[in-house]
Amino acid sequence: MTILGYIILANLLSTLLSVALAAWLGFNYLARVIDKLVPVSAGLLLATAITHLLPESFNSEADPYLLGWVILAGILGFFLLEKLSLIHHTHHHEGDLHHHAHGHDRHEAGRGGVPILIGDAFHNFADGVVIAGAFLVDVRLGVLATLAVMAHEIPHEIGDFMILLNAGFTRRRAFVFNLLSGLSAVVGGIVGYFVLEDSQSLLPYALAIAAASFIYIALSDLLPEMMRRSSLAKSLPEVGLVLLGVVIAAVATSAVHAH
Repeated sequence: MTILGYIILANLLSTLLSVALAAWLGFNYLARVIDKLVPVSAGLLLATAITHLLPESFNSEADPYLLGWVILAGILGFFLLEKLSLIHHTHHHEGDLHHHAHGHDRHEAGRGGVPILIGDAFHNFADGVVIAGAFLVDVRLGVLATLAVMAHEIPHEIGDFMILLNAGFTRRRAFVFNLLSGLSAVVGGIVGYFVLEDSQSLLPYALAIAAASFIYIALSDLLPEMMRRSSLAKSLPEVGLVLLGVVIAAVATSAVHAH
């Protein structure tokens, strides 16, 4: 199979599996599932970014100082995009274990389902570019990046389903529209392949931005969810789940380096 084939297949599987699993888990198990997935995905995202994407980026002919500025610009850029509601991360829903006031997510959904879907399409497109860049470095790194994206997307999609349902979508309509929004990752993967394949010098910077994306999501969105826990008895299992995500990334990274 060609690299482009791997990229398209990875983005298709990532989208289909994350949306389908999010629908099944969210509709049936909701709070119990999302509280377990969020810390695992945080650990996996951080480990993938810091132990693999960044080393691959800096282990190139690119200027390391410029790469540092690109990472900083990426983190600040994602912050600005989220502030402008052009990208969106949420793992909240009515009836979860987070102690929001009743109606919190109905208020979140007040912006309407369509803006949420548009923001997600933009975010998924960027995920597709990330996966394409990883596959262009190494097929096994592409698999690791796909795993990291899926780990975040499942709890993210669960939150989206709950917001869309609160906004008045039926379950079937929420599933179909979430799936269509997710398929923008395939478009991002194809665009990323042709752009980065033709301009290999851009690849280290694409990996740096991918790392910035993973770090931003983990530190600004996922880990703060756990900081709300005051009890040590509640916090320790979450720390263990974060470490589980790191272990998963470490095992996958060892496979990447195995020749």
